[in-house]
Amino acid sequence: MQEVFLVAPRHGLTGVKPEWWPQNSYRPGPAYWATTPGYHSTPAHTRMLVLRKILLRWIDASGLGWKPMFEQTFKNIDDVLWKEAGCTTELDYVEQTSWLLFLKYLDGLEQDKADEATMEGKKYEFILQKQYRWDVWAAPKVKDGKIDHNKAQTGDDLRDFVNNKLIPYLHGFKQKASGPNTLEYKIGEIFSEIKNKIQSGYNLREIIDHIDELEFRSQNQKHELSHLYEAKIKNMGNAGRNGGEYYTCRPLIRAMIQVVQPKIGERIRDDACGSAGFLCESFDYMRNKKGLTTKELKTLQEKTFYGQEKKSLAYVIAIMNMILHGIEVPNIVHANSLSENLADIQDNERCDVVFANPPFGGKERKEVQQNFPIRTGETAYLFLQRFIKVLKAGGRAGIVIKNTFLSNTDNASVSLRKHLLESCNLHTVLDCPSGTFLGAGVKTVVLFFEKGTPTRKVWYYQLDPGRNLGKTNPLNDEDLAEFVKLQKTVADSPKSWSLDAKDIDPTTFDLSVKNPSGGEVVVHRSPQEIMEEIATLDAESAEVLKRIKGLLK
Repeated sequence: MQEVFLVAPRHGLTGVKPEWWPQNSYRPGPAYWATTPGYHSTPAHTRMLVLRKILLRWIDASGLGWKPMFEQTFKNIDDVLWKEAGCTTELDYVEQTSWLLFLKYLDGLEQDKADEATMEGKKYEFILQKQYRWDVWAAPKVKDGKIDHNKAQTGDDLRDFVNNKLIPYLHGFKQKASGPNTLEYKIGEIFSEIKNKIQSGYNLREIIDHIDELEFRSQNQKHELSHLYEAKIKNMGNAGRNGGEYYTCRPLIRAMIQVVQPKIGERIRDDACGSAGFLCESFDYMRNKKGLTTKELKTLQEKTFYGQEKKSLAYVIAIMNMILHGIEVPNIVHANSLSENLADIQDNERCDVVFANPPFGGKERKEVQQNFPIRTGETAYLFLQRFIKVLKAGGRAGIVIKNTFLSNTDNASVSLRKHLLESCNLHTVLDCPSGTFLGAGVKTVVLFFEKGTPTRKVWYYQLDPGRNLGKTNPLNDEDLAEFVKLQKTVADSPKSWSLDAKDIDPTTFDLSVKNPSGGEVVVHRSPQEIMEEIATLDAESAEVLKRIKGLLK
C-alpha cells in the first residue's frame, strides 16, 4: 500500500488521492479536518488518533486491498438462529438480525459524530446513555480490539438485560423525540413493537459476537452488507405466505426507474414501501450519476426519499436496508398511509415521483374507505387514488397492480380507470408474465403515468422472457432490456403496440391487454431445464437435512 502522510491542508489529506474516495459517496461532517475551528486547540495526540481513524476509513473507502468479508458472518448468524427455538421462519431471521444490526450501526454513527466534534474542539452529546451503548453492553473491548469476555454479559444475564432494560429504554425514545423525522424517534419506533425472540442468552451472545464483526464505515463495506441483506429479504420473500409482500424483484424495479428517470432535486415517495426496494434502487441510480456536487449528495441524503410502512417488521427492514445502501437517517414513517384523508393532503406534501408495489387482495375497513372519493375494500385501488393525489402536476409514477384492474367491471374499477385516464397521461402499460412475483398467484401489470394531462395514447409491452419463471429461474435485467429500449420511442413490435384513447370504450374504460400480434405464448421447458431445477431443489433439501442431523448429534 502506498505511504500516506498525516498532513491536512485545505484541499484534504496530503497523499490521499481524491480519486480514491468512491465516486459520489456522501461525506458527512467537516470536509477539511485540519482547517476547522478548534482543531489546533485539540490535544495533539487526540488529533492524531482521530485523524488515523479517519484516514483508515478513507483508505477503506478507496477499495484498496478490499475483498468480500461478511458473507460467512451472515451464514454464521443464520446457523445460530437455526438452533434458536424462538426463531422458526426466514421472517424471524431477518427481524432478529435487523434490530441487532441497527444498534451496531448506531454505535458506529455516534462514534463518527463524536470524532468529528473532537476535531472541531467540541463535545458530542451521545443519544444513548453509556450503559446502553453497543461498546458497553454488547461488545466491550480489550486493548487489542477483541471482545472482553470478562465484562461481556452472556446467558440469562444478557437475555434479561436486553428484554427488561435495553428494549424498554430504547422504546422510550419515541416519547422523548422532538419529531418523527429525528433519529431519536426512529429508535423509539423501531423498538416499540420489536421483541427479542432469541430465548437463549448464550445464542444471543454468539450472534452479538458475529454482528460485531460487521463494519459500516466504508462504502465498500456498506455495499457488501447491502447485497447480503437484500439476499436475506429475497429469501424471506421466497419463503411463501406473507414473506413475499416485502419483496419486489429488483430487475423489475430497475427497469421502472429507467423508464421514469428520477432526477436530483425531485422528491420520491413510496407510501407502501415494504423493504424500501424502490427507494434504495432509486438512490443507487441517482447517486451513480457522474459529477455530483457535495450539495447534490446532501440533497440525496436528506431531501429526496420518503416512505411510509404500516407493518412493524417491514418498517424495521426498510430502515436498515436504506442505511446499508448509504442513507444515514431514512425518511420512513411507521404509519398506515391510507388512514389519511385525501382531502387533507397539502400542496407542500406533494412529490415529483411515486414508485410502489402496493399490497393487493387486502380488504380495508369502512372507516378507512371513507378517506377516498372512490370507495372500495381493495387496498391497491385505495393506494392508486392516493398516489395520483400526492403527485404534483407533471409528476410521474410507476405502479405495480393486478392485471384485473385493467378489465374488472365493478363500479370502483370502472370509476378508477376513468379517473386515471382523465387526470393523468397513462402512457405505458407493462404486462408482466406469471411468476414475476413468487407465491403471489396473480398476474400483474405496471402502470406508468404522468399527472396533469389526459391520456391520448397507451403503449403496451407484453413481457415474454421465453421461459417459465420460478424460484430457481427468476426475472433478470436482460429480460427487461428490450422493454426499456423500445419504451423510449414507444415503438411497435411483436410484443408491443399502441391504443388510442379515442378507441377506449367510454362506458367501461376497459384497458385489457390485447396483443394484435397474438396472445401470450406458453413456453414449455426442455427436459434438461426441468432436471436442472429438480437437482437444485434436491441440493437445497439435502442441505436442510444436513443441518437438522447436525442438531440431533
